[in-house]
Amino acid sequence: MRERLTSLRPLLRQAGLDALALNPGPTLTYLTGLHFHLMERPIVGLFTAQGQAALVLPHLEQEKLTGTGFLAFPYGEDPATWGKAFRRALDALGLTAARIGVEPTRLRVLELRYLEEAAPQAQFPSGAEVVAQLRLRKDEAEIEAMRRAVVIAEDAFRAALAAFRVGMTERELAAEIVVQLLRHGSEPELPFQPIVAAGPNGANPHATPTDRPLRPGDVVIVDWGANYRGYFSDLTRTLAVGEVDPELEQVAAIVARANAAGREVVRPGLPASEVDAAARQVIAQAGYGAYFIHRTGHGLGLEVHEPPYLYAENTQPLAVGMTFTVEPGIYLPGRGGVRIEDDVVVTPAGGETLSTLPRGLWRVG
Repeated sequence: MRERLTSLRPLLRQAGLDALALNPGPTLTYLTGLHFHLMERPIVGLFTAQGQAALVLPHLEQEKLTGTGFLAFPYGEDPATWGKAFRRALDALGLTAARIGVEPTRLRVLELRYLEEAAPQAQFPSGAEVVAQLRLRKDEAEIEAMRRAVVIAEDAFRAALAAFRVGMTERELAAEIVVQLLRHGSEPELPFQPIVAAGPNGANPHATPTDRPLRPGDVVIVDWGANYRGYFSDLTRTLAVGEVDPELEQVAAIVARANAAGREVVRPGLPASEVDAAARQVIAQAGYGAYFIHRTGHGLGLEVHEPPYLYAENTQPLAVGMTFTVEPGIYLPGRGGVRIEDDVVVTPAGGETLSTLPRGLWRVG
């Protein structure tokens, strides 16, 4: 963790920030190794460009800081006293008139108000780019955790399909996947609730499982992932319940080729947009370009969506240690869809696909 804190300091200086303020979430855990959850009591970690680290937190959480070297600014149960703890922290760290970066997608109004009231002369610009640069390239331990998360997800998928039966609902299959993820070693906090989208529902990339029964002739998108020690996997495969529409058979073959094309071009220095272009070109040349309606992939790690993002306008070069999904899809309104998603890490030699499940239609029923 100390190496990560050391890496943060120059990133803050380069961004013109005096400190970073974090509430409970992946980045706070990344920097401290400590786990807190969002609740009605505010918790904020403060990390300065000079190397100081402190947490404002309830007395009941203070024991977690024992032996860490982090400064503690605890408060009791009376909300009227909470603001004083924030003022003590910001005064002690010399941040009362500082530029303090925050995570716009994470920091709640609750914590922001306490910070603003404690330091009315301070500014709170976005620190999202600092966080992205800090966490963008995974080390070997992180990659190994993600590799394990993939194995758990794949084993759980196979076990869930063993329980498949025609007539079970989307919701029932999604529940079976959750059970199997836990049985095979996933942490209880999943990256997301599994998507099971059958028939016409498969035309919605982010469909929510319903009570629709799975019927002969259905093409079913299944999107799920596991959590191993805080690191996520994110996979998608598509099922065929018996004999399906020949065009959807063809679409599945096209998506499999697009998935392979995207993964095959991965290498250090390649703009992220080129992965998107490689996958998208296969689908466009087959005449289905209008039905590929989302980016080709997104970064993966402590969050299920994080940089880098693989879309046409993103010229960010890929670098060794970056991890992301490659997940092209074709979605035919009113009829169904196909998506195939794999997890990839950039290596010195190119790209390694962490996931191994076959990418054709999975025959069930």
